[in-house]
Amino acid sequence: MSFIKTTEQDSNYNHLEKMSLSDLLNNINKEDQTVPLAVQKAIPQIETLVHQIVIKLKQGGRLFYIGAGTSGRLGIVDASECPPTFGVSYDLVIGLIAGGDKAIREAVEFAEDSTNQGWTDLQKHKISDNDVVIGIAASGTTPYVISALQQCNKNNIITGCITCNKNSPLSQTTQFPIEVIVGPEFVTGSSRMKAGTAQKLILNMISTSTMIQLGKVKGNKMVDMQLSNDKLVDRGIKMIMSELNILYTEANSLLTKHKTVRKAINTYNDEN
Repeated sequence: MSFIKTTEQDSNYNHLEKMSLSDLLNNINKEDQTVPLAVQKAIPQIETLVHQIVIKLKQGGRLFYIGAGTSGRLGIVDASECPPTFGVSYDLVIGLIAGGDKAIREAVEFAEDSTNQGWTDLQKHKISDNDVVIGIAASGTTPYVISALQQCNKNNIITGCITCNKNSPLSQTTQFPIEVIVGPEFVTGSSRMKAGTAQKLILNMISTSTMIQLGKVKGNKMVDMQLSNDKLVDRGIKMIMSELNILYTEANSLLTKHKTVRKAINTYNDEN
């Protein structure tokens, strides 16, 4: 099958520097509105991969995201938000980026071109066939990501990917590819824009649906969230009030005593 890197094709717009500010913003927004529709087309692929993730995590496995540049940063953001949102350990969902932690804030030259560092980074976490690894690369050609997933395949580790080009080398490498074709960027080749937005949406879908499947949400509430600031404590109290139909002061006392929303609700129901 042919491979055309649509993420690198010329923008549908030209002479951007001559556009008014209003035109720039409206045209960027016009392009952004196409992203959710592109993601919608990929839902069957997303569902297939999430099904595999849930199976492995229920068996004690972990989920890894691995990427470079914007893609790597997005994976790290999603992984880092799982513990406070769903009360899971920080080693359940792990984000890795080419160039290491420094690359989260600064571009590390040529880090994405390494054909062995990705697998080395995974090995530092004692990666095993109980885990799932998702490579994230808008282009679908990043050596750091592809080589890591090739090694995963050799070691019977489930692999998936999120890419924005059809039939890319990355898609051909992974067992469960997700291809979301967003087309040319507003600024030619700037895949932090539509491609990055698509990747963020898909990561939200993967982690949220996985955690719900693992029982980390009750009704529509984050009952296992970490109570790490006053806003979240207040949110937790109101969850308990709503669930148990009690006053703020009583809900506050329950949360103070039991430390988590889930435990406060379950204990109250057991005792009444």
